[in-house]
Amino acid sequence: MNKLPFIIAFTLISTLDVIAQSPVEDIEDHRKKQHEKFLDPTQSPLSSDDREHFSGLNYYPVDLKFRVIAKFVRAHNTDFFPMKTTTSRTPMYRKYGEVHFVLDSDQYILEVYENPDVMKKPGYEDYLFLPFTDKTNGDETYDVGRYIDFRIPAGDEVVIDFNKSYNPYCSYSPNYSCPIPPAVNDLPVAVTAGEKKYKVH
Repeated sequence: MNKLPFIIAFTLISTLDVIAQSPVEDIEDHRKKQHEKFLDPTQSPLSSDDREHFSGLNYYPVDLKFRVIAKFVRAHNTDFFPMKTTTSRTPMYRKYGEVHFVLDSDQYILEVYENPDVMKKPGYEDYLFLPFTDKTNGDETYDVGRYIDFRIPAGDEVVIDFNKSYNPYCSYSPNYSCPIPPAVNDLPVAVTAGEKKYKVH
């Protein structure tokens, strides 16, 4: 059966869960929960055979250089638009804002988006989606790009942790349809943090 489900992996962790954690513990906890999800047949994008042989996702070593405090700039009066995906499906998104941050002394800006279907899901009303590409794509990381999730911050700052970036589900199975990061979200640097290409074990 060739289903093309809506593919955003809900990997958000409640702020209350991480208050007492160090950044490294937070990243390790995120990876542990990802591992558990991939073993769970109700959540995993893997086939039953792949789950049987699954021994873990492939990550870069934790590097806190890629955990940045970003300025969060809200957008105003933006319209929904169809975002391209790896199939003919075109889910609607709108730009919610931008994150402005410094990495290795250089300033970067990425757009963040919200989706009307996700906004209707209980507990995901404040969900934001940050898809991006970088110089590692097609080599060490998935060709299409990677994703980061976070919730709308209360103020004008937000932590963007590339160590928690993850692959679209279409990198594990052709039965999924995944948003392609808009060209404006291409980083002209190698983000050697977060999830790498999946290796079949």
